[in-house]
Amino acid sequence: MTIKVTVVNTAAGSSIRMELEPHEKMSDIIDAAADYWGEGVGAFVLRKGAKLLIGSRTVDEANISNGDVIEMIPDPEGGR
Repeated sequence: MTIKVTVVNTAAGSSIRMELEPHEKMSDIIDAAADYWGEGVGAFVLRKGAKLLIGSRTVDEANISNGDVIEMIPDPEGGR
């Protein structure tokens, strides 16, 4: 089952729509979005509301649903 979300790049002020599968990891979303915007992969983390989404968690484990807005923010710890 495909889940459609909006990923917002808070640093660039733009967004993209993504279709995700429940087994995909948060790190896969960061990789794809960072590649789309030409950004460094290790410099960002994902946030849904006030909650940071751990890179090793899947879409299903992170309770991502259709229509969710996920923010891609600069990593507060400075990246990998």
